[in-house]
Amino acid sequence: MRSTQFSMLPLVLAALFSFSMAALPHENFLHCLSLRSNDSTSISRVIFTRRNSSYESILEARIHNLRFNSTDTPKPLVIVTPTLISHIQATIYCSRKHGLQTRTRSGGHDYEGLSFVARVPFVVIDLINFRSVDIDVENRVAWVQAGAILGELYYRIQENSRTLAFPGGVFYTIGLGGYISGGGFGLLFRKYGTAGDNVVDVQFIDVNGRVLDRESMGEDLFWAIGGGGGGSFGIVLAWKLRLVPVPANVTVFTVSRTLEQNATALIHRWQSIAPDLPDEVYPSVQLRAINSTQDGRRTVVASFVSMFLGSIDDLLPLMEQRFPELGLTRQDCTEMSWAESVLYNNGIQNQPLEILLNRTYRNPIITPYYKIKSDYVKQPVSETGLNGLFSRLTEEVASSTVIILFAYGGIMNRIPENATPFPHRAGNLYKIFYNVGWLEDGEVEAERRVEWARRTYSYMSPFVSKSPREAYINYRDLDIGSNNIGYTSYAQASAWGHKYFKDNFDRLVQVKTRIDPENFFKHEQSIPPHPGN
Repeated sequence: MRSTQFSMLPLVLAALFSFSMAALPHENFLHCLSLRSNDSTSISRVIFTRRNSSYESILEARIHNLRFNSTDTPKPLVIVTPTLISHIQATIYCSRKHGLQTRTRSGGHDYEGLSFVARVPFVVIDLINFRSVDIDVENRVAWVQAGAILGELYYRIQENSRTLAFPGGVFYTIGLGGYISGGGFGLLFRKYGTAGDNVVDVQFIDVNGRVLDRESMGEDLFWAIGGGGGGSFGIVLAWKLRLVPVPANVTVFTVSRTLEQNATALIHRWQSIAPDLPDEVYPSVQLRAINSTQDGRRTVVASFVSMFLGSIDDLLPLMEQRFPELGLTRQDCTEMSWAESVLYNNGIQNQPLEILLNRTYRNPIITPYYKIKSDYVKQPVSETGLNGLFSRLTEEVASSTVIILFAYGGIMNRIPENATPFPHRAGNLYKIFYNVGWLEDGEVEAERRVEWARRTYSYMSPFVSKSPREAYINYRDLDIGSNNIGYTSYAQASAWGHKYFKDNFDRLVQVKTRIDPENFFKHEQSIPPHPGN
């Protein structure tokens, strides 16, 4: 027994030594923060380690995809919820000094969890306290901090003017920091472009802790952060946004048809009609499986959902001329404010506008667990091809899956691909959003759904964009490629980079090489610096 105890001693000492070495960066990082802060008392109030009783609630409050909240998910050593710019500067400095990676979280909607998960020791900078919204109606601009959600922006605009809006996304609990960093498309993008197309100025912190605006950072960096993806270049503190005019009332409608009601033929026609509709129309189709009322078998229902910047009286003759097969009637249509149309598109049109301020609201189509993928379609998919997709959608494993087709066209055909890093402009009929969801926890359930997503994505390959097969950076998908945790080669990153950014990827690498040559701001799909810089 004694010899066994002695033989175990080196292992125990090694374990203790390993633990102490692992703990050192964490403790040294905290000590560094207290030294770097002008007010150590104030920064102590915004630091949360695993010893804090609030640590778990703060971490989990903005984890929207529970795939990344399991016991096996790596957790941050420290969460910092800064209230001052100096807190962020100190966190960057001390993370660099003590070899910790950082993740920056504004809304927590990164579909692969990259804003709050890392496979190496890391710190989360949570911008929950950076959420002010200042509306300037006279000059049609707004200053919005990166931790605000889209709903807070929409509510404050509506509070000040019924005839101004911002071309942001439908899912209003998304944080503006990451959303605009990925370009950001939404309800008004066919009329006014993406969110990134409507950024006027910015407040930004770089790897050296400098606070920069558009003038001091230069046009290359300003271009890169307006669509090059979050977590690559630094930390956006606030955006100055252009507000755009809208009518006091817009028109919305939903017309639903099952496969038995000729949905396949309608979608086939919609593919050619929707992209050529006037800029003022935002057409989409939501696809999901339901039980057929005729024989109880699974079928697909297609919901044609649109928002129109105009009245019912103007919309009806337009749709009768362009898409008579849909059979749109006055009873299908409702007039409401633009802000109310956001609620309509979230399926909560009977709720008060104050729900836009609710950061924890979950859209009904977003399940607790999900895998997201995206595609761009440049030629109409045949009815045979559509039916192959629908047959997969009626499988039991896809019972909580929703697929949405978002029509392109409009002003997107007239904005150059290199205007911002977001390249998906002319030539696209529509984008496909694959939202593969499930309700049950566990690896088996997750593997079944992810396997279905990958199998369906493979089936769609003949019908979508090629060389590269394009994808939307805000629909983050690590299946299309990822960086090494350590060194990432240009060739490795370009495998996924060109799918998100096409030829803009090379310019993004040049900007990264200049602004962050040591690649401090990095994650599995961040822009790398050029090798040999």
